Amino acid sequence: MTNTKIGKITHYFDKIGVGVLVLTDGKVKMGDTIQIGEEGTGFTQPIDSMQVEHQQVITAKIGDEVGLKVTQPAKEGDLVYLVK
Repeated sequence: MTNTKIGKITHYFDKIGVGVLVLTDGKVKMGDTIQIGEEGTGFTQPIDSMQVEHQQVITAKIGDEVGLKVTQPAKEGDLVYLVK
């Protein structure tokens, strides 16, 4: 597996389990697998819920701020990688 950096987490809403991902280096789509945090300390999950400005989207591009439902707590500043 190769991981490609696509952005970072800028905020985490713990009550609803949502992280805000700013895409700086790549794009994502529903069904992609991402890694949040560094290898060994982070976690991997598929994208199964993604919103841009409170609207459900299928894909997101560089510059978008994406709300992602996450399976574990994320930290502000965590790097996010696309797992291939």
